[in-house]
Amino acid sequence: MDARIDLLDGFTLVPERGRPTGRDVVPRAVQRLVAFVCLAGRPGRAAVAGQLWGDVPEEQAQASLRSALWRLHRVAPGLLDTAGGALALAPGVGVDVRELAAWAIRTRDPRTDLDDLDLPRADLLGDLLPGWHDDWVLVERERLRQLRLYALETLAARLAAAGRPGDAVAAAHFAVRGEPLRESAYRLLVRVHLAEGDVAAAVSAYRQFCARLRDELGLDPTDQLTRLVAHLGEGRRLAS
Repeated sequence: MDARIDLLDGFTLVPERGRPTGRDVVPRAVQRLVAFVCLAGRPGRAAVAGQLWGDVPEEQAQASLRSALWRLHRVAPGLLDTAGGALALAPGVGVDVRELAAWAIRTRDPRTDLDDLDLPRADLLGDLLPGWHDDWVLVERERLRQLRLYALETLAARLAAAGRPGDAVAAAHFAVRGEPLRESAYRLLVRVHLAEGDVAAAVSAYRQFCARLRDELGLDPTDQLTRLVAHLGEGRRLAS
């Protein structure tokens, strides 16, 4: 099956040989059902009904699940495997969050050859279902964000060590953009710039982080970051 589901930067469903259908076409109950199955893997029907319609009696929740499955079949027949007591995506359905997880695992695996290390696609950099406030979405959103940040930092470090400073800087910038107050990402960025001999860029990144940290949290950077630029004869004065 060639259907595709995107959950990063919003919900989009592309049925097999169909046109993209966004949030205005697919009923919200169907969106939540599809998203939950994408994130949960192969949940049981009772678990799905309880999670998505937990504020109503079980019989009503099961009826709501059946209704959502019927409406999904009208939009994208065959998208879910409903055999047995569990729900799962049909084989061949592409999901961006699963592609993000696969990229992160491959990137963080020390056995991955350096030639196979790549920056993530632009469509894998968005947040999970922005504007959704379900507890299960909030948990998965943060998990995926942390997974991506750690992978980006690993990627930046490995690319820098492999003599690919341009890609290393890009990876570090993606990490900084994902979490502007994450010092470990800025440390990588400063290290890569210094390794290239680009002192101005290193100092600029350091000052940018110091200003942001002070403005938003009233804190100074750690000595671990400051020591990276101390050999320039500036020390903590760079933060001013």
